Amino acid sequence: MRLVLVGPPGAGKGTQAQYIASNLSIPKISTGDIFRANVSGGTDLGKLAKTYMDRGDLVPDEVTIAMVRDRLSESDAQDGFLLDGFPRNVAQAEILRDMLKDWGQALDLVLELVVDDDEVVRRLAGRRTCSQCGRIWHVEFDDKKDDECDACGGALFQRDDDKEETVRHRLEVYQEQTAPLVSYYADEGILVGVDATGPVEEVTQRAMEAIRPFMG
Repeated sequence: MRLVLVGPPGAGKGTQAQYIASNLSIPKISTGDIFRANVSGGTDLGKLAKTYMDRGDLVPDEVTIAMVRDRLSESDAQDGFLLDGFPRNVAQAEILRDMLKDWGQALDLVLELVVDDDEVVRRLAGRRTCSQCGRIWHVEFDDKKDDECDACGGALFQRDDDKEETVRHRLEVYQEQTAPLVSYYADEGILVGVDATGPVEEVTQRAMEAIRPFMG
């Protein structure tokens, strides 16, 4: 099974990717994991990526794509994989299609985690981080009545990227970049949307039910 997971920030992609990949016995491959592995491993691509990251610049597409190509060519990904965070746009999707075609492969499914903007804002803007232990709490889901960490007593703060205006901007960027990608895969006939609201276990169950018809 070869699939791609897409969805806005706050949709729970990281969590669902872990569960779905485990259920299907395929590797979860995220661009974040690939970057960390290359940088910490001191690979040529990792060193190149680090020069951009150290300057605060975005890593160019060609470097990201080369890392993805290397990872997908590893032995554990030959019978299937779940991609999280790649492709991010139509250009990358076309490169991925051609890459897989060269290997006699193709994507089986693109799973879109569907969640509305207000729910994303509710999830992300409600997060608070402990200044001492780094644990994340939620003002609503954890029923927090104070600004103190229940684990260590440290002061809680709201990260800049969790502030509502930042979250809404991230959603705008996502829509600009990814809406065309979703349409692209819908036209290919391999896009399935899954309601990503509710408990994690329920979302995973819905996702697995959506995937089942596409399994060989």
